Amino acid sequence: MATATFRVRRGDAQGGRFVDYTTEVAEGMVVLDAVHRIQAEKAPDLAVRWNCKAGKCGSCSAEVNGMPKLMCMSRLSDLPLDKPVVLEPMKAFPLVKDLVTDVSWNYAVKKAIKPFKPRPPDAPDGTWRMAQSDVDRVQEFRKCIECFLCQDVCHVLRDHRLYDGFIGPRFLVHVAALEMHPLDVEDRLPALRGSATATSRSAARRCARRGSPSPTTPSSRSRNGWWTGSTTPCGSCFG
Repeated sequence: MATATFRVRRGDAQGGRFVDYTTEVAEGMVVLDAVHRIQAEKAPDLAVRWNCKAGKCGSCSAEVNGMPKLMCMSRLSDLPLDKPVVLEPMKAFPLVKDLVTDVSWNYAVKKAIKPFKPRPPDAPDGTWRMAQSDVDRVQEFRKCIECFLCQDVCHVLRDHRLYDGFIGPRFLVHVAALEMHPLDVEDRLPALRGSATATSRSAARRCARRGSPSPTTPSSRSRNGWWTGSTTPCGSCFG
């Protein structure tokens, strides 16, 4: 059976180092399969977060050869295995251990956003009427699995650590899903302008140049003309 070497960042917030593990690989394997084999055979204390192994839960986010990816969706056949595959935790969030980061800040941000507030029912039976085109428009935003790879690729969070001044692309998408919902009547824009912006406008579209991790990220949507205006530090999220 063929083998491949994985250079895994081991350690915690106090320090760490890269450790090479050579393990057997087979056709059809993804990076997460290799990590599980390393856990089973060589490093039982290797910390990694995962759940569904099907690209639905968003748990196994990490950086593969420097690119933010879901390990369960990163096929070994797409990687150059003639040299070590470098595995690191997401850099935008505090490190817990090895490949696991603390993403709890994202949940605090989401709680602070005003929730969905529907208008009064359209009919006496308590139901509403919506055009199918309006339903289709917001459906795209609801495909997000909250893997937070778009947050990781955002240089405002990744490099500048402006957590208090910018909510990140994931939650701009979340706000958009609420604001564009045909039944919603809540006004979140004043709060968004007050707390979701920052002052630096350097490195425009850096996240797009690094590669959008998901087709539902704001960077890809802006290229399709869904976004107008610019309220983010670099303009990447709103085109």
